[in-house]
Amino acid sequence: MAEESSRKYLLGNDAIAHACLESGIDFVSGYPGTPSSEVIDRLRAQKDPAYYLEWSVNEKVAFENALAASWCGLRSIVTMKHVGLNVAADPLMTSSSTGTKGGFVILSADDPFAHSSQNEQDSRMYAKFAQIPCLDPASVQEAHDFIKNAWDISEKFALPVLFRPTTRICHSKSDVELGTPMPSERKGAFEKNPKQYVVVPAHTRPLHAELTKKQDGVAKYLVDSGYNRAEIRGKKAVIAGGISASYVEEILPEDISFVKIGAYPIDREWLAEVVAQHEEILVVEELMPVIEEAVLAAANGVAVHGKLDGTLPHEGEFSTALVAKALAAVGFAENTYPESPVPAEVPARPAILCPGCLHRSVFYAMKKVFKDGIFPSDIGCYTLGLQLGAVDTTICMGASITVGSGIAHSVEGAEVVSTIGDSTFLHTGVNGLINAVYNNANQTVIILDNRITAMTGHQPNPNTGMTACGVESPKVSLEEIARACGVKFVEAVDPYDLTHL
Repeated sequence: MAEESSRKYLLGNDAIAHACLESGIDFVSGYPGTPSSEVIDRLRAQKDPAYYLEWSVNEKVAFENALAASWCGLRSIVTMKHVGLNVAADPLMTSSSTGTKGGFVILSADDPFAHSSQNEQDSRMYAKFAQIPCLDPASVQEAHDFIKNAWDISEKFALPVLFRPTTRICHSKSDVELGTPMPSERKGAFEKNPKQYVVVPAHTRPLHAELTKKQDGVAKYLVDSGYNRAEIRGKKAVIAGGISASYVEEILPEDISFVKIGAYPIDREWLAEVVAQHEEILVVEELMPVIEEAVLAAANGVAVHGKLDGTLPHEGEFSTALVAKALAAVGFAENTYPESPVPAEVPARPAILCPGCLHRSVFYAMKKVFKDGIFPSDIGCYTLGLQLGAVDTTICMGASITVGSGIAHSVEGAEVVSTIGDSTFLHTGVNGLINAVYNNANQTVIILDNRITAMTGHQPNPNTGMTACGVESPKVSLEEIARACGVKFVEAVDPYDLTHL
């Protein structure tokens, strides 16, 4: 069937979702997290989809579901934000050894500048760690095209493929050339192969050796396929990857070579040949110096500028203006990029809880009752209790109860009140509650139950009574879970009943 193209103005995540449809996706799982959430939100809005789709209880669960679908010969994708990959790191690190059957794509959306995240980690490091291919698009169009091809790469090398869009890709809009959705007709079947899928030490050792053998072939394929390419124009060069490559292309002088890195691993022989043709190189990439370290390894006396010599920052988002300053700083070009004549004067507006939010009354009561309380909290809307003096710690999903336990055991007589949302409790909070009960950590745990995963866009969870596709499902009882963990006193309270609260 010939593929027909059309052009639409789309959000990056919508373009990514459309590419999933064009690729004949069979299985979709994930956990909500900005800036990745809209991909599944768009896919779950399709009428009568030819694929299975779920919001999973956490990223590890989602990853293992999608990996299993791949082992059954289906094309699968798991979606999450960058910190979600930490939760899924255990199966990630072994899935590269077991390999895949159907194409398996891991969408891990990074968040430079931490627009809505607790850190600015770089998912490319996980790809290097796990020894799997990583695609790093520079535009919304590339995001569409790269992920559409990611399943082919996965199936060619029998490896998971990490797809790493950033916030500026996920949440930008652009004209995108689209193909035709191709519903899959695949039927899943699991073929037993213990030497591949049962990772006892005797099986793991040869699997690791096989993984190592694949690396050179993957790197050369990424060059041959045009993901990594060089335009040699002179003795000076700019090497850039991800969204930064788009900033560079916008202002790079014609006499400066341009090397674009769109995928990893980078072929070392190819890179050495490119580097050897230049006398001075500027490397532009957000967050970790992944490309820069590879260039330095191949430099052999060539001057290399970037993060490691202080030309560019290690943190935050880049911009065309920042690239222009860097080009001027190393003497590659004059900075003719126009600056705003008047600095933007925007009043500070810290994020606040929505009007009528049930969390506000809970925080009010907490501070009234526990005047000397210590308040560990978690990831969700209720983190905004920071503005109300009701949040003392937040580090990662599910950490409120565990941090509360650590404080309770460390500070004699501490009044510890830990707050956690329903979705976060089901994500990684239950283990912490079991541990607190088992080790007699004296604290009060408040589960702020709004029966939805709210901050990321009101996605359903196991406490909602509805699946991602709107199908009615059993509603878990948070009270029964708490009692099953061994908690002696459990009470459900209406947050608007301040007297009872």
